[in-house]
Amino acid sequence: MSSQPVLVADGVAKSFGPVQVLFGVDFDVRPGEVHALVGENGAGKSTLMKILAGYQPPSAGTIRVDGEPVHLSGSGPAEALGIVLIHQEFNLAEHLTVEENISLGREIRRGFFLDKPAMRERARAALAELNCPVDPDARIRDLSVSERQMVEIAKAVSRSVRVLIMDEPTAVLTGAETEVLFRLIRRLTAQGVGVVYISHKLDEVKAISDRITVLRDGRRIGTHPAELLGHDDIAQLMVGRPMSDLFPPKEPPPPDAPVVLEVEGLSVPGWVRDASFQLRRGEILGFAGLVGAGRTELMEGLMGLRHRSAGAIRRDGQPLRVRTVADAAKAGIAYLTEDRKGKGLLVGKGLRPNLTLLALERYGRVFIDERKEAMALDRAIEEFDIRLKSPDALVGSLSGGNQQKLLLAKTMQVAPQILIVDEPTRGIDIGTKQQIYRFLHDLARRGASIIVISSEMPEIIGLSHRVVVMRSGAVTGTLSGDDIVEAEIVRYATGLKGLKGISHDPVLHA
Repeated sequence: MSSQPVLVADGVAKSFGPVQVLFGVDFDVRPGEVHALVGENGAGKSTLMKILAGYQPPSAGTIRVDGEPVHLSGSGPAEALGIVLIHQEFNLAEHLTVEENISLGREIRRGFFLDKPAMRERARAALAELNCPVDPDARIRDLSVSERQMVEIAKAVSRSVRVLIMDEPTAVLTGAETEVLFRLIRRLTAQGVGVVYISHKLDEVKAISDRITVLRDGRRIGTHPAELLGHDDIAQLMVGRPMSDLFPPKEPPPPDAPVVLEVEGLSVPGWVRDASFQLRRGEILGFAGLVGAGRTELMEGLMGLRHRSAGAIRRDGQPLRVRTVADAAKAGIAYLTEDRKGKGLLVGKGLRPNLTLLALERYGRVFIDERKEAMALDRAIEEFDIRLKSPDALVGSLSGGNQQKLLLAKTMQVAPQILIVDEPTRGIDIGTKQQIYRFLHDLARRGASIIVISSEMPEIIGLSHRVVVMRSGAVTGTLSGDDIVEAEIVRYATGLKGLKGISHDPVLHA
């Protein structure tokens, strides 16, 4: 590994109008290394990377490539120098094919015409690097979230890259896909490519990085060799306080706590079959399983967001008919989606209309009482610690953690007694995770009942009083007490224990 950096940020600052978000940050990338960049949501990580990749100009400071100052007036000049950014938010044209996206802006021509066979071969080679079976002719809009992420990565590595910047690349990937990505990163660094790796998953940061730089509130706290920092060290540098008690102590409901929700034999065509479970008052019920197990689809079927072909729902022992989200809300049930940008929030709108959207009847019949809305927003900002520069900001300008807290505040506007939260901390920094865990714990302690769907094993184990495990669209087991351990959850999730004869085939989509 060369000790001379290929890319350097020297004293970089950035302001948006009167608001300064970066303060004299120094950062560099060496050939053949993985340099991790960590920090809480809003620390300035993505802004710094957009400056390094030419998407935004710095307000002050210098960018150097191979020791020479450069002015990157867009992503094109940066990519010409071999600096490629894989965005946290997808940067794909949904109506185009995979092949067309991979070659977008770099089309291969034969005379006046596109060389389709050459472009097809380029796409196939890039996808093969990632062991990604996606059809190059498939349109992006028809792909799953994880498949889109793999296409985004394939698009980046198909370029002549010297510095590859990856912003939360595994947030939507399975464990197997993550391992494929890590193998690719190791191949790239062996070829001399410098990789900048941004992630909230500290185990990944420790596993893949050579150096770690920590940002806090737009300032560089320090840069350290990865082997010298433990998980707790990194977390404390990020948030400025010890993180020893990430999860609140569990307070299970009493054994005679009434059943507030009972689902029996619920089926969602193509996704879930004959699923049953019970939820008690004051309980946090975790749903675990591999990606594609049908957990989200089960909850969407319960909420009326997907067609149910069978099944009974009972609320406090009484039959409940739920055809729409509004029906569920009337029964005191609310659902916080895993897709906060696509389904949960209107990112092009302000905070006020987003907060009150589910409960507009509380803010006026014919006309909206904007003063009442503004007061509700002030309360939500304080209660959920939503950090923003201005209450008039657009939701899209907030960090991921603050968007998630706004989505949680929005969901709580209907005052649910049963709250279903799907991937509550995906793409969220460890400090915000702790806040959300404390909120869910306190909500359950006050008598609400909560269902948590999560792909993060520590989250399921640390929060849940009981855990329902699913595999291939079926419930394979329910764990409680001392049985809520990773090894036991994995046994039920992979079919080593539980129901036999469950199909591996996509009768139920993987």
